[in-house]
Amino acid sequence: MSKRKSAKYKLDRRMGENIWGRPNSPVNKRSYGPGQHGQRRKGKMSDYGLQLRAKQKLKGYYGDVTEKQFKSTYAEASRLKGDTSQNLIGLLEQRLDMIVYRAKFAPTIFSARQIVSHGHIYVNGVKCNIASRRVSVGDVISLGSKAKEMALVIEAQGLAERDIPDYVMPDGNDKVTLTRVPKLDEVPYPVTMEPNLVVEFYSR
Repeated sequence: MSKRKSAKYKLDRRMGENIWGRPNSPVNKRSYGPGQHGQRRKGKMSDYGLQLRAKQKLKGYYGDVTEKQFKSTYAEASRLKGDTSQNLIGLLEQRLDMIVYRAKFAPTIFSARQIVSHGHIYVNGVKCNIASRRVSVGDVISLGSKAKEMALVIEAQGLAERDIPDYVMPDGNDKVTLTRVPKLDEVPYPVTMEPNLVVEFYSR
């Protein structure tokens, strides 16, 4: 299991954006970057800098995705027919931990990964503890019996800050089905994501 080595909200401050849309993000209080040089005036960013920033922001949004995992997801997206940037978003949204997050079974992407890793999630009735597993259209994702009573899950289901997107169909409070692979404009990102710049970064 990959482990996030840096404080998750440091990414918010480095990007200068509240990338998860959470009310307790430090960007809401301090819009400048972390560290002693965070308040320096920023110069004009190069094309490479913009591409790198877009990659870091998209990769960071999906939580504990390693560079190796992210790059292999891009490679798979580039092999599929159609727009590589749209394919990349579709593949990232098909991760099991992301479906758990979208279904409001967890308040954050990090806790979604934890719930999966601890064996509280079932795919088509079979327990799965692999957060990076690819969910197929038509797969049913459900909560285990213990998870239904967890404070974390109850908190997530009561969150008003985000809704379940159209491509994740709920069935009661403990079960959802992935109905289709979403396009970029269907994914409820709190900030603007630019997967086209990520494609440019990797195809240099």
